[in-house]
Amino acid sequence: MRPRERRESGEQDLFRSRLDQIIDMEHALVKLARALDWRHLEETFGAVYQDGVGRPPLPTRLMAGLAILKHSYDLSDDMLCELWIENPYYQYFCGEEFFQHRLPLDRSSMTKHQRYAHARQFNRANRALRKLRTYLGRVIRDIGRKIDGDDWLETKFARLLALARRVREQQRGQRGPKVYSLHAPEVECIGKGKPHKPYEFGVKVSVATTLKHCKGGQFATHVQVLPGNPYDGHTLARVIPAMEELIGNTIQRLHADAGYRGHNAPPDYKFKVYTSKQKRRVTPQIKREMRRRCAIEPVIGHLKNEHRMERNYLHHRRGDANNAVLAAVGYNFRLLVRWLRNFLRLILVAHFASGKLVLP
Repeated sequence: MRPRERRESGEQDLFRSRLDQIIDMEHALVKLARALDWRHLEETFGAVYQDGVGRPPLPTRLMAGLAILKHSYDLSDDMLCELWIENPYYQYFCGEEFFQHRLPLDRSSMTKHQRYAHARQFNRANRALRKLRTYLGRVIRDIGRKIDGDDWLETKFARLLALARRVREQQRGQRGPKVYSLHAPEVECIGKGKPHKPYEFGVKVSVATTLKHCKGGQFATHVQVLPGNPYDGHTLARVIPAMEELIGNTIQRLHADAGYRGHNAPPDYKFKVYTSKQKRRVTPQIKREMRRRCAIEPVIGHLKNEHRMERNYLHHRRGDANNAVLAAVGYNFRLLVRWLRNFLRLILVAHFASGKLVLP
């Protein structure tokens, strides 16, 4: 059953005001609504609907407009529904003529509509994938024929052809390393386990900080890149010795998240590692210390957002390692500069208050 699309009627209502009479018609969303070809979207999306029993579908302009607003302003479904009721420009953009005080759909309809539209594209995506794989195979064979017998060209194209064959032969559900990026084949798929971001593509990095807050701030004491996407608990065997060598001190206790259960820490540190929600060997003092474990989260956030750890522009695995170290160094230097600035300010204030500082 095709949706019942909305059309501009031009009708007046004695008890309600038309949206085009109460909003600024020069607003950016109004201009965008007039520029979009809604009829084309209605015909394109309407082609995937099938006649059958059930609730009539919602208007295409309403659902497409909500999807555009959601991704344009980075809104969640709940926040978008709340703002839609309050914002007349959102309503006009979605095809409403009169101001609405209630949402014309259930909040779950947005997710159902997305799932339906996504499921209808699987066959088309698989056909396109098979076609691209065929094209790639032809290019590989053509290059192989043209460079056959030329040792210099075969040496130059060996790495690129091997990478192209890996891309062509890899399958969606295969185990082991896969190619996710042609210009950076070392990129790995890291499972996050979070609903809003189940996966990240890059390389795993270990970040450590002090348990107590220093006077200058929460410094990053150790950063190390861990290629190969290892299990978190199996990284402590090399992270702990490297951390002690860097800071020149012995670790008394190490607090980690739940992903470090079943760790392989050195024998001397087997009972010095505490993970989240651990019950055994936890004293009241350790419980208080475990509440401080979340202090690592803002450190990671600053490293990613303000010191270029979120995206690496340096080449290959050495570039990954250098970028992580440089991000931590930049973060620590920024804290030191801020602490020295505040310290100098206190010195100047103390000297001015005592009258002992004389400026030329």
